[in-house]
This record gives sequence, structure tokens and C-alpha cells, in this order.
Amino acid sequence: MKVQFGGAVRNVTGTKHRLIVEDKNILLDCGLLQGPRRKTRERNLNFPFSPPTIHSVILSHGHIDHSGSLPTLVRMGFSGKIYSTFATKDLCTAVLRDSAHIQEKDAQWLRKKKKEAVEPIYTMEDADACLQYFVGVNYEKPFYLLKDVKCTFYDAGHILGSAQPLIEVNENGKNIKILFTGDLGNLDHKIIIKKPVIVSDIDYLIISSTYGNRKQDTITDAKDELMNVVNETIGRKGKVIIPSFAVGRTQTVVFLLHKLFEENKIPNIPIYIDSPLTVNVTEIFRNHPECLDKEVNQYLMNDEDPFGFGRLQYIRDVEKSKALNSMKEPCIIISASGMCEAGRILHHLKNNIEDERNSILIVGYQANGTLGRRIVERQPEVKIFGESYKLKARVSTLNTLSAHADADNLIEYIGKCKTDRLRKIFVVHGEESQSLPFAERIKQTHNIETIVPFEDEEFEL
Repeated sequence: MKVQFGGAVRNVTGTKHRLIVEDKNILLDCGLLQGPRRKTRERNLNFPFSPPTIHSVILSHGHIDHSGSLPTLVRMGFSGKIYSTFATKDLCTAVLRDSAHIQEKDAQWLRKKKKEAVEPIYTMEDADACLQYFVGVNYEKPFYLLKDVKCTFYDAGHILGSAQPLIEVNENGKNIKILFTGDLGNLDHKIIIKKPVIVSDIDYLIISSTYGNRKQDTITDAKDELMNVVNETIGRKGKVIIPSFAVGRTQTVVFLLHKLFEENKIPNIPIYIDSPLTVNVTEIFRNHPECLDKEVNQYLMNDEDPFGFGRLQYIRDVEKSKALNSMKEPCIIISASGMCEAGRILHHLKNNIEDERNSILIVGYQANGTLGRRIVERQPEVKIFGESYKLKARVSTLNTLSAHADADNLIEYIGKCKTDRLRKIFVVHGEESQSLPFAERIKQTHNIETIVPFEDEEFEL
């Protein structure tokens, strides 16, 4: 049995890990690599393996960096099953079609404005074709991939429907257990969804390390920081522009704003959620109470909507989206994508980034090479749609809202595993500044062999 790491090693996007069992290839996630177009396009159009040889895909969750290459995989010959939780299956229906729409529009813009002969990485037709291969599975209900290969999903506490797949392989009379955490959520506190389940009885662990060298603040701190940014910006008569992931992060921000309004801690100003995908995703949240925590379910049982209170407007229409750019009064605009690489957020940044009254509030991780990272770094000028803009708006970051476990959480999780059984740990989904110190800390704390793989590196299990 072998494992090959085909993406999201020593970086945080494009997750693709391949298990080779009984001469069958099982793919753990199939994510889109995100970053500068020219650098990522070739990698997203190709795989370090032959798609027709993949027997099945196990999908940890619906974020695009974990699911976004599935349409390409299918177009290139994959015809097996894609296993996920039911909530992830529903999310991918919205996320993959939205991604295809962005790919088509992006290629169209390049052909028209840049005179480049570019085709989309995949189309809406590809996305629709991919969806027919999905199979929904409940948490903690084992299912068989092969006669001697069983999989069980455990809640990862990252986003709606996120899972930690536990793969059990009977090989040569031995039962070998491999846990892939996907993106692991915070063990200490969660908003909206439940906390992660700790899976302790395992032989091999593939663990995310997005914040493997960082400590996060509390949710109370997040509320206070959000309150301060909103109030200070309103005091300058500016707008708060929030680039946000449509799946998970936007719902969390909206829920916190709802609570701040209830507590009279911020003034009554309009909030616009300008993202057709977010509208669809928020409806999916309402349809999966089994994934939500007690507080949110209590709102829903009392016929209160924590995602759609009175002063909030969800926008689908393009003309209404454009109208936001001519607004003069203070407001909050939340729009995708979260790393500022595509979607309507680019138009809002273009129109508001050079006004020092405004604030850009970053509420999620920004990968290397993305526009979001350049904004976080407060570069004096950034390019949007190929044009240079001066970064005059104030930039604030709210890493507390990250759906990723921090360094202490990750070490705590490993400590609750049966370390006398755990043979080896592979650290993935983290830039080297996070994954390498985290791996060293594991060795010092738990004395377990720990590896930070390189891209396409293969290991015998």
C-alpha cells in the first residue's frame, strides 16, 4: 500500500492525495490550485496520475481547493464514484457550477481584453457531468470502497458537511487504519457548526497544518474586533468591504453581525451579501440542521433566521451588484471570493480600494500569490483586472474566524490519539512556515515519525 501527495503539500491549495491499494487508486480530495493565473493554470489542467485509473474519490469537504478539480477529473476520463457527506454533496452542486461559471467568464474576458486564445479550465457542462458521480453518505456510517477497504466519515468541524475520512484496509491479515483530517476545525470553540470528532485509534495520520505555527484568539475577541472595524469605518463615513468564502465564512460573519446588532453594539446600517453562490449556500445551511450547533438550531426552531435578519440583503442580480458601487452612505459589503482571485469582490475592491475612508476586512486565510495576500501585506499598489490601484483603504485582518484549528489544537488532537499505535504522521495543507515548525513540534512533543512531503512524493505504508 502506498500514498502519493499530489497537491497542497508545503502550500494550502490544490489538495490531491492518492492511496494505492490492491492495485487500485483511491483519491483523497481533488482540489483546484489557487494563485496567479499563469502559474496555476497548467497544474490545474494536468494531474500527476491518469484520471481513468482512479477507482474512486473520497471528498473531505466542499471548499474549492479540495473539490474544484473534480470536473476536470471527470472530463479527462474518471468514471468512478465520488463519496462525500450529504451536506458536501449539496454544497458541491452550488460550488462547482459557480466555479465553472467563473472559469468561463475569466476565459471570455482574457479573449476579449487580452486577445489571448484561452479556453476555460472547465465548463458548466463539465461541472454538471461531474455531479452525477456523487454518492452521499452519513457521518459514522461505514461504507466499502473495495472488498477489503472500508471508509467512515467523522465530523471535521471545519465547514458544513466537512469530514475526516477514516480508511481501513485489511492487508495480509492486518487491519491498517489511515485517517485523513481534511481541514480540521477548532477544538475549543465553534460558531454555527459542531466541533470536530477526535478519531484516536489509527496507524497513519494525514493532518492539515494551515495554522500549524500560530495561536488563534477567542470568539469573544472576534466579535470585539469586528465591532471595532465596523464602528471606526462608519465614523469615517466609509464602507466595510469583506472578501469572504461563500461556504462557511460568510455565514459566520453574518451570524456575528446579527448578534452585534441584537446587542446594540453597532449602528443600524445596511449589509449586502453580493454573491449568488452565497445565496445558494446559505439555503443549503438551512437544509442541514444535523450539522449545526445548538445555538443556531435554537434560532431556527424559534422561526428566527440567523442568516437573513431584516437589515441584510442578498444580491443575485448583476445590475443591483453594480449599483452598490455608486452608493455614498456607509454600509457593509460581503462578497466572494475569499482570496480575492475571482468573482464580484474584485469589482468592489476596484471601486473602493483607493478611498481612505473605507476598510477592507480580511476574515480568512490568504494563500501565497493571491490578491488577498498582497492586500494583507499592505502592498502600496495592487493589480485588479490587470490595472494598478493604490491601496489607500485601511486593512484589518480577523484570523480568529478561521475555520482551521491552530497549532495548540492540532497538537492536542494528536495527543488524544493512541500514540503507541500511531506509526507515522504526514503534515499537509500548510505553507512551509507553518508545516515545518508544526512537524518539529510533533516530534518533540510526541516522538512520532513526522514527514512534510514534497509535491508528488510517494511513500510505502
